[in-house]
Amino acid sequence: MGERRDGPSPVSGGGNGVVASDSSRLAMVQVVAPSQRLRLNPNKDHKPDSYDDLQLDFSSSIFSSLERYLPPSMLSLPRDDKVKFMRDILLKYLPHGERNRVQKHREYRQKIISNYQPLHRELYTMHSQTFFVPSFLKAINDNSEASFRSIMSEPSPGVFTFEMLQPRFCELLLSEVENFEKWVNEAKFRIMRPNTMNKYGAVLDDFGLETMLDKLMEGFIRPISKVFFTEVGGSTLDSHHGFVVEYGKDRDVDLGRCYADAFL
Repeated sequence: MGERRDGPSPVSGGGNGVVASDSSRLAMVQVVAPSQRLRLNPNKDHKPDSYDDLQLDFSSSIFSSLERYLPPSMLSLPRDDKVKFMRDILLKYLPHGERNRVQKHREYRQKIISNYQPLHRELYTMHSQTFFVPSFLKAINDNSEASFRSIMSEPSPGVFTFEMLQPRFCELLLSEVENFEKWVNEAKFRIMRPNTMNKYGAVLDDFGLETMLDKLMEGFIRPISKVFFTEVGGSTLDSHHGFVVEYGKDRDVDLGRCYADAFL
């Protein structure tokens, strides 16, 4: 006869729920319902909500991108419920030190935006007809590999060149950057440069262009990247680092050798 033990029967480690190591000690295992698990692949047919109007811990485009991974049962929930669910996930995997860094950077940006007066306000909202050349817009509207290749050259495998921006847009952008640098000097405001290797340059997102660049990435870069770079995350771009650097006499003369991480 085998020894009889009183108390609940142990549950094998392969099951969900209560695991008993012996009759006197129980360990509770958190169960994640299948209906709350993120999808392995994004739902490309789902149109996510816009989160641009919310004050969030992370870029609004990250929430829009992550929403495509939500389980089907959550897609019809109110936006606030989806935000809470996604925010909890993001915070769970973001180290505390990184959270502090993100918060300080947000405060830094807000201080700039509250004090800097833009010179060309038309740059801060996406105006595709005035930003892009007609051939590029047509290729984007047709939205096919053939239409993209019709405006491209490929001087080396995987390297594509094409005309994209209107000259007037480029002139306005450079003028805006010069105006920002002038304000920085006059206000004696210490700004963060684009990287540790450049002393001259500015991060466009830091003085208010983040939302416009989000729209540029989502509506005009991602359609191309998901066709040509789908195997490395081209269909799920959700963040960017927009900046300009200045080279010349009494300025930076080269970038030097550098390494960069891309978050895909």
